[in-house]
Amino acid sequence: MKKIMWIVAVLPVVVASMMLQVIPDMIPHKIGIFIFPIVILCVTFFWHLLIGTFEKKTVKASTDKERMEANSSARVLCVVGLSQAIMFGIMNYCILYSSCVQENVNGSKVTVDIARISCILCGIIFVVVGNYMTKAKRNTVVGFRTAWSMYNDNTWRKSNRFGAISIVVAGVLTIITAAFANGITSTILLLVYLLSATIIAILYSKKVYDQEKREV
Repeated sequence: MKKIMWIVAVLPVVVASMMLQVIPDMIPHKIGIFIFPIVILCVTFFWHLLIGTFEKKTVKASTDKERMEANSSARVLCVVGLSQAIMFGIMNYCILYSSCVQENVNGSKVTVDIARISCILCGIIFVVVGNYMTKAKRNTVVGFRTAWSMYNDNTWRKSNRFGAISIVVAGVLTIITAAFANGITSTILLLVYLLSATIIAILYSKKVYDQEKREV
């Protein structure tokens, strides 16, 4: 999956190079179209290093449990890295398209609501990541991590399962909102959904922890 992640990350650079040959000459600072693709490459490189760290832990693990935990974390990070590369890539293509069309119509109208598209993409990523959260074993990097969820494997499993449901619901609500509202409204509500999901998940994690402590 890392190879696919890199292909998706490099594609915006290729597209920008092709666009450089055809975009209108009146667009100032045409070299600026490479800024976002370079950011995508840098973010992807970060994910690559983080994934590599867990892959090394998989090889060096002394027990099957440690090996499974490192391997599951690496897989989840691959999904997150790929999803982010796809999201940023689509945003980049929309920006390029909007810039070119606006120049062709003398900037008389905004053709693409980038914020709205970004919210839809974020909502999709929330749904994807939420579905993979439950696959991550207890670790210090991937998953819903609080002092309570990290208490033992049981609190981790329950907290991440509830956290996954919360983030999926937030993602679905974000997509629905962005389908009907403008970019600014969608962005504000996205933050509200995400904050609400986080607070509810934290409170549930504390509840699970308290129950586990009473049973000890």
